[in-house]
Amino acid sequence: MEFNEKLQELRKNRGLTQEELAEILYVSRTAISKWESGRGYPNIESLKDISKFFSVSIDDLLSGERLISIAENENKSNIQNICDLLFGIVDIMSILLIILPLYPKRADDLIYSVNLFLYNESCYMIYWTMFISLVAAGIIEIIFNQMKIEKNCNVITNISIIVSIITVLFLIVTRQVYSPIIAFLFLILKGLLILKKNI
Repeated sequence: MEFNEKLQELRKNRGLTQEELAEILYVSRTAISKWESGRGYPNIESLKDISKFFSVSIDDLLSGERLISIAENENKSNIQNICDLLFGIVDIMSILLIILPLYPKRADDLIYSVNLFLYNESCYMIYWTMFISLVAAGIIEIIFNQMKIEKNCNVITNISIIVSIITVLFLIVTRQVYSPIIAFLFLILKGLLILKKNI
C-alpha cells in the first residue's frame, strides 16, 4: 500500500476530515489533499507529526527509498535557502563600499582616503546609486527568502549579479584603487553561492 492510501485509511479510521487533520498537523487542507492523491509527500517534520498522531512508525508510512528521497530533497531545499540568505547578506555588505575610506580626495598636495560621504568627485552620485541598489537588492532577497517567494528571489538575484558586474567595471573605468577589489570579492562570493545552490 502506498503512502497516500495509508494516510487516507488512517485518517478515515479516526473519522477525520481532511480539514480536521490539517488543523491537527498545522498544515493546509490542500497539503493533505495533495498527499492523499499521491501528488506529493510531506516533509520530514510533517512525517514525524503524522507518525506520532497515528501511533505508527515512519517506516510503516513510507518505504526506505522514498524516505531517503524526501530527506535528500529537503536537504537540497535547505541548502538553497541558506545560499539565498547568504547572497542577500553579501549584497547588504555592499554598504562597506559606502562607509569605508576607499576613495581618493586631494587636499593641498596630499591625497587622503575618504568614505563616500566625503567623496565629491564627478561620478560620486553613480557610485551611490549602484551601492544603494545592491543593498536594497540584498534586503529584498532576504525578505523574499523568508517569505519563500523563490521565483521573485531568482529575478532579484539576476539583477544583483548584473549590477555587481556593472559596479566592478565602472569602478575600474573611473580608476578607483581599492573599491573595485572589494566589489569584485563580493561578486566572486555571489558566484560561489550560486554554484553551491545549483549543485
